Amino acid sequence: MIDLMQLYMYKPSFHFFARQLMYPEKLDFHPDLLQESFESSHPGHDYAHRYWEQMLNLSMEQIQEMYTETFDFQKDCALYMTYFKFEEAKERGQMLAKLKILYEMFGLEMPEGELPDFLPLMCEFLYAAEWKHDPRAGENFKMLLAILEDGTYHLVHALEKLNSPYYHLVKGLRETLKACVRQEAPAHEHD
Repeated sequence: MIDLMQLYMYKPSFHFFARQLMYPEKLDFHPDLLQESFESSHPGHDYAHRYWEQMLNLSMEQIQEMYTETFDFQKDCALYMTYFKFEEAKERGQMLAKLKILYEMFGLEMPEGELPDFLPLMCEFLYAAEWKHDPRAGENFKMLLAILEDGTYHLVHALEKLNSPYYHLVKGLRETLKACVRQEAPAHEHD
C-alpha cells in the first residue's frame, strides 16, 4: 500500500531527482537546489549528498559528457523504466499508454516526442501533479511506483557496476520510494 501523505511530503525531492536526471545544465547545480529538496531525515538525503559532492568535483563539460556516455550509450542505463522488462514488446506499449492516461488524469500534458516512462518525466509528475486529496491516486499510483521500482532496480545495479555518481542519485530515489510503501499486515485466518 502506498503512503500518499509520505509521498506528498517528498515532492521537493522528486523535483531534484527529475532535474538531475535530465541533460545537465548549469542551473541544475545551484547550491540551494539540494538544500531545498532534502531535510536531514529524508531517506534519500545521504545518497543525494554523496552524488552532489561527486558532481561538484567535475566541470559542466565533464558532467554533460558523463551523462551522455552513461544514459545515451549504455543500454543497461536506459532512463526508460519499462524498457528493462519489456524492451520493445507489445506489453510495453500498453504500459506506456496507461502511464499517459495516468498523467492526463492528474492534469499533466505529455511533452511532444517524449515517452511516458522516461524517468525524469515520472519524477517530475510526482512533483508537479496535484494528487494529495484525489481518491484515484492510491490505486493508480500503485502502477506508477511498481514501474519505478522495477526500472530503477535494473538501473541502479548497472550504475553501480560503472561506479557512476548517478548510482547515488538513483539509490536515493529508490530509498525515497521505499519509504512511501507500507507493508500490508498479513490476513489471519480465524477459526
